[in-house]
Amino acid sequence: MTYDPRTFEPLRFHTATAAFLDGSDSPRDYLERCLATIAEREPVVQAWVVLNEEGARTQADASTARWRRGEPLSPIDGIPIGIKDLLETRDMPTQMGCAAFAGNFPKRDNAAVWALREAGAVILGKTVTTELGGPEPSHTTNPFDPRRTPGGSSSGSGAAVGARMVPATIATQTGGSLMRPASYSGVWGFKPSQGAINRGERQTASTTTHGVHAGSSEDMWLVAIAIASRAGGDPGRPALHGPAIPPPARVPSTVAVVETEAWERLDPTSRRAFEQVLAQVEAAGVRILRRGDDAVVEGFEQALVGATEVGSGILAWEHSWAFRDLALARPADFSDRVKRFFFDTAARLGPEGYEAALRRRAALTAAYALLATRTDAVLLPTSSGPAPIWSGDVPGEPPVRWPTGDPGFNFPSSLLGAPAVNVPLMGVGGLPFGLQVMGQPGTDARTVAIARWMGTDLEPVRV
Repeated sequence: MTYDPRTFEPLRFHTATAAFLDGSDSPRDYLERCLATIAEREPVVQAWVVLNEEGARTQADASTARWRRGEPLSPIDGIPIGIKDLLETRDMPTQMGCAAFAGNFPKRDNAAVWALREAGAVILGKTVTTELGGPEPSHTTNPFDPRRTPGGSSSGSGAAVGARMVPATIATQTGGSLMRPASYSGVWGFKPSQGAINRGERQTASTTTHGVHAGSSEDMWLVAIAIASRAGGDPGRPALHGPAIPPPARVPSTVAVVETEAWERLDPTSRRAFEQVLAQVEAAGVRILRRGDDAVVEGFEQALVGATEVGSGILAWEHSWAFRDLALARPADFSDRVKRFFFDTAARLGPEGYEAALRRRAALTAAYALLATRTDAVLLPTSSGPAPIWSGDVPGEPPVRWPTGDPGFNFPSSLLGAPAVNVPLMGVGGLPFGLQVMGQPGTDARTVAIARWMGTDLEPVRV
């Protein structure tokens, strides 16, 4: 299936609700259409771990009755939604893509899942994640080319929306596992400021963030704000704030283009597509600052050198403590890749190495804060090109480090705790390639508004 950002029609929910009110459509009928698409495409895409079809039908029927009474619980009442299989759900197991958690069924809801139920959302199923949210690939395929990765670790969440199975899913990010699947699957992706959506039991890492994949910017925001307005933020963190309706599109006055250390790994065709988008931004009267134009931008670029290694070290150290005892007790249930890049990395790092990484993160955060005086947002690619083909490790050689794609453009927002939005604005060689809009922590609504302007007013680029 060839992707063209000019013609691809994602699945939307917010446009269907008027028909729910007048009775010409219903949440139950909407759900049945989603289930039909899943039946058609799931054998190849393999985005789901488990589907609760009968439970979803019961939820959709209740939503249908509310809409017919004119009493929906929220704008997303009745939306079929998938939950990444790292988050607990009271009516489905939570197995985290890991053999050690096979059959794990705690029968309780993550805070975000609870909030979605309170808003009337239809919790349809659990989407595939990579093992413990780490680098081991899942069996999910890219919705536009089954030979290619859908990214990780929110592989199923991105692919389910990209395949038009559902209008939205819940994803998470620690390094790049929300944004990269959004880029590879041609969907909107929103990683809020750190802690802006209550993670519930998922407090294992300091950079883990709940977020949303969606077919439209409107549904993306409506799902995120519905959760935050009910469950709040993480302990000690302010919740996502903003309007109950999607923030209106906003034209920035100045943006910074940040290359990061991954710029040299951006393939030439994808770079050309990105530059064509930047030309449109500049033509709209927006001032663009690059590293050669401004000392503060250059200082931030310098601080970004090594960000992937810093982020990887922090992630490995914190995840190793969350799963250390289980890995020691059941080593055969963990992949060699997870052992190498979580546990072995953490052992090499040690407490001193971890604290050094935290100091590097603090310095990066300070350099980024200086950009707030210069720019309204930062623009960069969401990935180093379209989804790569993954054909497996070479026997007898160490496992490849990043089989689900290069996270170099994703670690900055994770380390900074900054809001980031993937805008599905580019197609390269018939595959999706995303534009990333990054804001300062706490400026989520403004960042989404700027991303919405780019997604609606700029012409999609196809090269």
